[in-house]
Amino acid sequence: MAKSMQEWIDEAKHYALQAREIAAKAEKEDRDFTPEEATQLREYMGKATAAKAEIEKLKGNDELRRALADLGDDIALDAHTDTDGNRKTASGFQLPSKKKTLGEQFLDSAEYKALMAQATDGRFGAKQRIQSGLAGFKSLVTGASDTSGGAFVVPDQLGLQVGLDAFKRPLRLRDLVTNGTTTSDSIEYVRMTSFTNNAAPVAEATSAANPTAPGGAGALVPNAGGGYKPESGLAAQRINTNVKTIAHWMPITKRAISDAAQVLTLIDAFLRYGLEEELEDQMVQGDGTGENFEGVSNVSGVQSQAWDSDEFTTLRKARTKVRTVGRSIANGYLLNPADLETLDLKQDNEARYYFGGPGGVGSAQTLWGLPVIETEAVPAGTAYVGDWRKAILWDREQATIQMTDSHMDFFIRNLVVVLAEMRAAFGVIQPNAFVEIDLAA
Repeated sequence: MAKSMQEWIDEAKHYALQAREIAAKAEKEDRDFTPEEATQLREYMGKATAAKAEIEKLKGNDELRRALADLGDDIALDAHTDTDGNRKTASGFQLPSKKKTLGEQFLDSAEYKALMAQATDGRFGAKQRIQSGLAGFKSLVTGASDTSGGAFVVPDQLGLQVGLDAFKRPLRLRDLVTNGTTTSDSIEYVRMTSFTNNAAPVAEATSAANPTAPGGAGALVPNAGGGYKPESGLAAQRINTNVKTIAHWMPITKRAISDAAQVLTLIDAFLRYGLEEELEDQMVQGDGTGENFEGVSNVSGVQSQAWDSDEFTTLRKARTKVRTVGRSIANGYLLNPADLETLDLKQDNEARYYFGGPGGVGSAQTLWGLPVIETEAVPAGTAYVGDWRKAILWDREQATIQMTDSHMDFFIRNLVVVLAEMRAAFGVIQPNAFVEIDLAA
């Protein structure tokens, strides 16, 4: 009689606990395994691994049955798995696999598997060196997908769940800007600085005479009736920007490396989020010096809007400048949480909240028809509005994850570095399509 899912789970736990007891005893006595212990460990781990394989097989069957049931009765049941991990029926119908977070991709990578292959029975020795290969990915920080900074998918098994939301802020600016890629370490682009439109109706020429003698500043004066067309002007500036590196790392113990849930938490909830938070800060406040981006707040040519009557009036007038001076269509406001709170608490003459109040939506999701991005990258008392499509973020290397114990004295302390970094460049191609708004009354 075939075993049930729970029976296989119990069997896997039983053998894993037996192996853990042997390992704990050897570690407590600060010695290597005896030949008998090593034999028992291999036996227990082999049986636990076999039980786990049966569990995964049953889980896969259950997931497939549910997917087929959702699709309808007319889908063939003879499905197989292709090289990309997707389920396909004999007719070629594809059942997409669950999207993976950055941490899950790292755990599935050849680099991580090669690292774990060096461990004896899944456990690193106290004196064993640790050095993973460089695992690169192309899905770290986009604003909308399940494997990106916009969604922040959190796995079900969290080894270090400590109320992470308390340390995070929503990151949405990348959803508005233009996202591009580059294969170079330096980017040259054209920044539009001004446009003068002198187009006007022009009468036919009634005289073929040459222009008269030079007038002011030595320019020839067109003769009357000459049918001369007016000249317009377009000013552009060539800008060079270098790709910058954003990186940080965290320590983890050698023993914790074997805990996939802890590794997932470090990569997805801490390291990945930290990269994107700094990325957003740089796009807004980067001063362009050293390894900093040239953020919108420091780009020459960005318009300004002074305080005018109240917050709503000031914000609306700024949007008008994007349209009339920048000749662009604004697609979003950036506000500090403190300023968004001020707007949320605004009431009309009958003490009614403009944005629903405590029992309503609770926050200004849109303002004058534009989405509101709440971000701490903007200082309180200042806001921005603009056509964010005219700011470009170029990805050079969206994400790399690497592990090593070659840092300071980590080797002798059984500690390992988990390093995450990305490389990108940022540029504003039309500064007057953005307005910096003074919200200080």
